[in-house]
Amino acid sequence: MMGENDFSRLELSLPAARKNYRYFRSLLRPSTKLLVLVKANAYGHGAVEFASMMQAEGADYLAVALPVEGIELRRAGISLPVLVLTAGTDFFPEIIDYRLEPGIPNLYTLKALCDTLDSRSISGFPIHIKLDSGMHRLGFVPEEIPELIDFLLTHHQVRVRSVYSHLAAAEDPAEDEFTLGQIRLFEQGAEALSQALGYKPMWHVLNSAGIERFPQFQHDMVRLGIGIYGISALPDVHLQPVASLKVKILQIKTLTSCTIGYGRHGHASEEGTRIATIPVGYADGINRHLGCGNASFSVCGRRAPTIGNICMDMCMLDVTGIDCQPGDTVTIFGADPTVSEIAGILGTIPYEILTSVPRRIERIIIRK
Repeated sequence: MMGENDFSRLELSLPAARKNYRYFRSLLRPSTKLLVLVKANAYGHGAVEFASMMQAEGADYLAVALPVEGIELRRAGISLPVLVLTAGTDFFPEIIDYRLEPGIPNLYTLKALCDTLDSRSISGFPIHIKLDSGMHRLGFVPEEIPELIDFLLTHHQVRVRSVYSHLAAAEDPAEDEFTLGQIRLFEQGAEALSQALGYKPMWHVLNSAGIERFPQFQHDMVRLGIGIYGISALPDVHLQPVASLKVKILQIKTLTSCTIGYGRHGHASEEGTRIATIPVGYADGINRHLGCGNASFSVCGRRAPTIGNICMDMCMLDVTGIDCQPGDTVTIFGADPTVSEIAGILGTIPYEILTSVPRRIERIIIRK
């Protein structure tokens, strides 16, 4: 009997991830550590599956957004150090119990953590200090660093494992002056902290685009996010797409002079239109704006445009003239079309497309 996941799957290519990993690794000094971001379910790829791949490949660190994401990795047996970028204050007991390492963006969070650690008689717990160098989202601004230093020197419940910041526009050459200013501001804050603490935590400021465009500022560690998943900041670098969303055709019918789908926005011609129905819709990350012929997917090596509106769990393709049958595979994105093409149609970024694939789509690791 055929199960629902025989129809829909997100294939994760280990060879592609390995090639991307090694490309970014080649831009770094041998001593530079490499942190891989697996937040948001590994950008939609499947956090446990992808973290396992990266642990096997030799990544030094992982990072997640929320404590619950780190807990999921630990329960699945992932042993790499895990930085929690948005630790908050409500899950410190779990962060401690699951050996996670919180990012600390302000004194409020740091004081709350130290109170929890003190209640457990814990000292030297690893933390990561976030500096705001211009993103203006989270982090200590320069004026707050002296008070931060005073607190750290008198509270030994924690030990600073790293100091980091986040670049706002590293991918954009028009913003290079701003990016270089961010890096200078980060280095000044990190140096002040390192000098005052009497030991040097790891410094990291480069994201994927930063690794490619500013490798001279790699410091002790870099954070590899969208790049590992196949998206480059450079026009002449062609990374391997790691994720391919594939489905199987449920049904094919030839219709004549009628409407198709919700709202009757699809139209079969008088000569006859061959329609294939596939089992993914907007609940699977197929944005409704991809309907009505705005996008086309790959069917047996040919492109088939959508026809009619995207439904919640299904959509229809015009496969007129394409030799295909029920059970044949349709590629929504992967090598063709690429996730960047789909993002371009929607006027958004590949991140949004990848993170929109829900957990109900099974993740399958392709190892060869």
